[in-house]
Amino acid sequence: MDIWEKLYERAKKEYDPKEVTPFIYAHHVVCALEAENGEIYTGFCIESCCGVMDLCAERVAALNMYVNSGQTKIKRMITFRDRPPYGKGSGMPCGACREFLCQLDKDNLDTKIMVDYEKRETITLRELMPLYWGEERYEQK
Repeated sequence: MDIWEKLYERAKKEYDPKEVTPFIYAHHVVCALEAENGEIYTGFCIESCCGVMDLCAERVAALNMYVNSGQTKIKRMITFRDRPPYGKGSGMPCGACREFLCQLDKDNLDTKIMVDYEKRETITLRELMPLYWGEERYEQK
């Protein structure tokens, strides 16, 4: 079993779309990531009527990693709904998640994100965030 299959299987356990309350819907998008030390963390999307409290699966997984281990660097990530990423933009983090992952650690620009599970095609966050504005701020540090 390769690392991508491990990540997929861990994330798949989180997939269970449901209304938590009449106002909150969750578990319809799931994510698993591999931290720098090889540990795997998962997350699921949660959306509410107020919108302000919505969190994507990628941010929940990254926050689980940080809260539970203090780590900030992500080596690999897979995100999906009812089936693994299949190309054509499936499994791509939204703009807010891309920005958060870049801000969490400058090395996350090298995070491999699954594009097509069957082909094992990946893309880096750097490719999704060309000319990232925050690199200059990291250099000033």
